[in-house]
Amino acid sequence: MTSHPRDPQALRRASGLVLALLVLWPLLQLSRFRPAALFEAGNLKVVGSFVRNFLPPEVSAEFLGHLARATLETLAIATAGIALAFVVAAPLAVAMTGSLSVSRIGPGPGRKPRLALRFGVRAVVLLLRGVPELVWALVFVRALGLGAAAGVLALAVTYGGMLAKVYAEILESSDRRAVDALLGGGSGRVAALLYGLLPNAAQELVSYTVYRWECAIRASVVMGFVGAGGLGQLMDQAMKLLNGGEAATILLVFLLLVLLADAISARLRKLLD
Repeated sequence: MTSHPRDPQALRRASGLVLALLVLWPLLQLSRFRPAALFEAGNLKVVGSFVRNFLPPEVSAEFLGHLARATLETLAIATAGIALAFVVAAPLAVAMTGSLSVSRIGPGPGRKPRLALRFGVRAVVLLLRGVPELVWALVFVRALGLGAAAGVLALAVTYGGMLAKVYAEILESSDRRAVDALLGGGSGRVAALLYGLLPNAAQELVSYTVYRWECAIRASVVMGFVGAGGLGQLMDQAMKLLNGGEAATILLVFLLLVLLADAISARLRKLLD
């Protein structure tokens, strides 16, 4: 009879599972998470009535024209937002990257001011990415009024902070030998960045930026519900007017838009491999 060897990590895995359940259970209770409520008779009737209003989808020429404009506006918001976010993120990421610090490879003047500057930049990045884009959209809608401009600025601020943080981490994790050689030989930080860090990190930086553009498309739809334009604003109007057919068509277009963005993102990542 063949005996199977005992997994040496079995006790640790079981202990981790029990600990996770002990932590998650009170959290689920606090959140009043009750999936069974969806299958109660009264709730099923309400859900069924709501779903029936979505059929058939609206396909009138006038509505499809509005939908096409809203779809293009959503793409424009996401693309312009990411472009501005990159402009915000690039200098912040370089300022946060310790690999480009001359004082790291030897004694030099100005070490404390540079550390203070790096700490200040990290605080700014934390503020930018710590506030959700939906909150920024509310602020900019109040300042600029309804429209796509509020969505673009909201994405630029929040995603600028996100990109800056991840860019800095990618640059920090890259091989430092070329950077150390350039800085040690008297080269400037810009040259060390261009010839020491970017050749190794460029693929990962571009891949993450493309992924964030894909996320920005989804976020731009959500921000439309607070008046930031695009498909979200059109969806909000359809829901307020209880027009399920229009809402269904918008959802289908949004699904196709996400699939298209995912395909483009995958294609770009494949080209970078």
